[in-house]
Amino acid sequence: MNKTLLLVICDFLLLNLLALTRWEKAEPPRPNQPPVPKMEANAATKENDLVATMRQSLEEEHAAREQLAQQLTTTQGNLGEREQNLAKLQAERTRLASALTETQRTAAELNQQVVAATQQASMTKEELARLQHELEQRRDEAARQKSQLAAAEKEQAAAQEKIQDLNVRVGVAEREKQILQDTTQTLRTQVAAEREERMKVQETTAQLAGGVGELAEKTGGLTKEIRDNRPINANVLFDEFLKNQVTTNFTAVRSGLFGPAERSKTTATVLVTDGEKVYALLHISDTPFPLYDPLMDWQKISVSFGRPSGEKVRATELDFVSLDPRVIVLPIDTEQASKLGVKVYPTALEPFKFPEAVLVSGTGKGYGEVGFKLDPSQPGYVRVDNSVFKRLFGDFAPSRGDLVLSKTGELLGIMVNSNYCVIVNNFLAAQTVRTGETVDPQKVKGVLVEMAARWHSLPVKLQ
Repeated sequence: MNKTLLLVICDFLLLNLLALTRWEKAEPPRPNQPPVPKMEANAATKENDLVATMRQSLEEEHAAREQLAQQLTTTQGNLGEREQNLAKLQAERTRLASALTETQRTAAELNQQVVAATQQASMTKEELARLQHELEQRRDEAARQKSQLAAAEKEQAAAQEKIQDLNVRVGVAEREKQILQDTTQTLRTQVAAEREERMKVQETTAQLAGGVGELAEKTGGLTKEIRDNRPINANVLFDEFLKNQVTTNFTAVRSGLFGPAERSKTTATVLVTDGEKVYALLHISDTPFPLYDPLMDWQKISVSFGRPSGEKVRATELDFVSLDPRVIVLPIDTEQASKLGVKVYPTALEPFKFPEAVLVSGTGKGYGEVGFKLDPSQPGYVRVDNSVFKRLFGDFAPSRGDLVLSKTGELLGIMVNSNYCVIVNNFLAAQTVRTGETVDPQKVKGVLVEMAARWHSLPVKLQ
């Protein structure tokens, strides 16, 4: 119950109690006193005051009731408002309950979505792992392809080198083909000339039936002349040179500051003959005895020849040819030459029959056809024409020690420097040095000093 309403009711009951109570009966009896004369005015005044008090109380009660009624109206209004609010709250509660149900349903859906998302995330992780694995495989494949590409580039570079080498070989083959064509044309001309000559011989034979012996002799001489005048292909000469070259090993020992000093030299050469003896032809640069430093006391000199088959022979002496101080020959006997099993090249009887010769590197790494010219100021030497070296088959430049063969397969000479070739037509020795375990150091030094002096006395162009 409202406190204000309770207070109003209590006040109303209190006022009714005060109004209805008989105060004269409640008061204790008083002692008799002499009567007092009544005063009408005072009696009327008390009643009036009581009435006024009651009236005021009634007015106050009426005001309180009106106030209470207003408060009741206000309370009822508030109660109606509260009921409306309660209805709204009920509606809101219903809505919230519905929203809660929807939220729970949404939460359930979200939970399902979370589970699905979790499964999807798990699948995504597996997919990511698979993709990473594939990426690693792709990277490995890329690295392998990169290495294959590098290997392919190397193979391509090697192929390019092979192509260049083949181009060079094709060029060489073309040059060789041209030379062969030239040689073929020359041979055809010679064959035609030979045929004409044979026809003439046949006519002569028919006409001179009685002179068969003389005609046969003439025919044999003509055949020999044709063979002597027929040039041999440079390829054939070089192939023959490779098959018949021998390896020469030099070993020279002298005393040194800290004990014996040894110097060795190995080179390739061929055997040549003047019709009587057989020699190995060398340049001084192919030996351990340089003319620019001849003052050496050599105490032991050993020279041997060898072949891939294993056959070896030794030379007992070393001759400095009088043609040029740089030309050296090693005499060997016919039996030793036969033991080596190589061809012995004869010297050219007619070195100037052809305007060109075949130059072969002393190491056997290259060869080519070169022209040469006589030098009137230097008899015994010919000057190699360097302008035609474009026809060389080997990648080398003319240098000392290279052998020069005539087109007929005979030895023409040996290069003493890069421009001049000495014509070797004899093997007359200017000085001789003996080989062996013990040699005369002073004699060897004297020979080398003499050869060095001869070399320095030559014209500058021959040095």
